[in-house]
Formats: sequence, structure tokens, C-alpha cells
Amino acid sequence: MKPVTMYATGLCPYCVMAEKLLRSRGVTELNKIRVDSDAAQLQTMMKISGRRTVPQIFIGDFHVGGYDDLSALDREGSLESLLHD
Repeated sequence: MKPVTMYATGLCPYCVMAEKLLRSRGVTELNKIRVDSDAAQLQTMMKISGRRTVPQIFIGDFHVGGYDDLSALDREGSLESLLHD
């Protein structure tokens, strides 16, 4: 399984939903980076994703986007193959 990284905050309901969805698809190791407690990580997230909102999810080197993007990939059946390619 490819490594999964999620930039998140402590009080983000979409981050919680994204983590639940990833776990339900077999992700056991999730590199969760908190941007609310580390301004440098927030700057890094914005630089590599081009976005300011959380969550920002990366599967391997592929930038999925936020929860809505992750959920859309799951609905169309692409998430499983992305995780396991």
C-alpha cells in the first residue's frame, strides 16, 4: 500500500471523515501532519498543494485534494487502485 499523508487540524470534521474513509479502505499507517500547531507545516502544505484548507491528502506523490475529492475517488472506484498501485 502506498504511503498516505494528510495535513489536518485538531478540530476539523472533514479530517475525521477522511481518516475514517481511508481506514475503511485498509490504510493502517497514516502520516497525519497537524498544521494548526505548526505554522511551518501550514506553509509547506500551502506550497505543495496550492490550497489553504484542510484536509489535504497525498497518496504517494499524488495530491488527492480534500475530503470531497477523496470521497469522489472512492465513489467512482478509483481510490482502491490508487492506494494499491
